[in-house]
Amino acid sequence: MIAPTNIQLIGTEVAIIWSDGAETYFQSEMLRAASPSAANIGETDILGQTHGGDDRTQFPGVTVQGWEIVGNYAVRFDFSDGHRTGLFSYTYLRDLDRKGE
Repeated sequence: MIAPTNIQLIGTEVAIIWSDGAETYFQSEMLRAASPSAANIGETDILGQTHGGDDRTQFPGVTVQGWEIVGNYAVRFDFSDGHRTGLFSYTYLRDLDRKGE
């Protein structure tokens, strides 16, 4: 499994070096908008209806304050607006990078 070997904050960006040698750079505001948490995207019930979530697509001025590796599969970022419940799987982060190219 490809995993981060180094994560650094560079200004308002998060830089990640991966075990395959790739490097990715994410703006903090974009990561906050892409948070896969239920608080951000809502929760879907068994009937397919989404409940909750946040309709905002932009989070101006929000920065990453820190992070934590979760198990062997994800990163949880601490954002300056207090959000910290989204678990960004390694696969999800790599997919976000591919979408940004």
